[in-house]
Amino acid sequence: MAKSKKAKAPDTTIARNKKAIHDYFMEENFEAGMVLLGWEVKSMRQKKVQLTDSYVIIKNGEAFLLGCNVVPLNTASTHVVCEPDRTKKLLLHKKELARLFSSTQQKGHTCVATKLYWKGHTIKCQVSLAKGKQEHDKRDVVKDREWAIEKQRVVRHSNR
Repeated sequence: MAKSKKAKAPDTTIARNKKAIHDYFMEENFEAGMVLLGWEVKSMRQKKVQLTDSYVIIKNGEAFLLGCNVVPLNTASTHVVCEPDRTKKLLLHKKELARLFSSTQQKGHTCVATKLYWKGHTIKCQVSLAKGKQEHDKRDVVKDREWAIEKQRVVRHSNR
C-alpha cells in the first residue's frame, strides 16, 4: 500500500513587513479586518501591495492603516479613480482598540502592520504592538541568527 501524503495548505500570505520585524520587538499581535475597494482586492489577489513603511494610527476610537501602497492594475476599470496610498480603515473590537491606544501612549511603543493575508474569502491585516529596537539590539539579533546557522552546519557535518 502506498502512503498518501498530506496536501500542504496553500500559502495565504499576501504581503509581509520585513522591515518592521527588523526594526521592532513585536510584543502582541491583533487580527484586523480591512475596509477595501474592489480594485484594491483585485490587486491584492495578484500580490501587488507593499507594507514596507506602513503604520497604524488610532483616531477618534478608530484604527487606520497609513502608508500601505496598493499598485492599481492596468486592466482596472477606466471610470474608477485609483489612489494607491489611500488610508484604509481597520476593523477591530473596542477592547482591542483600547489596548492599542493605551499601549501606544507609552514611550517607545508603536503600532505597525506586519502582514496581510487571506482568511477564507476576506483579507485580514496582522497588527502588532511593537517597541523600537536600538542599534545594538539589531546587531545582537543578527549575531544570534548567524550562530544558529553555524550550529546547524556543525551538527550536520558531524552527523555525516
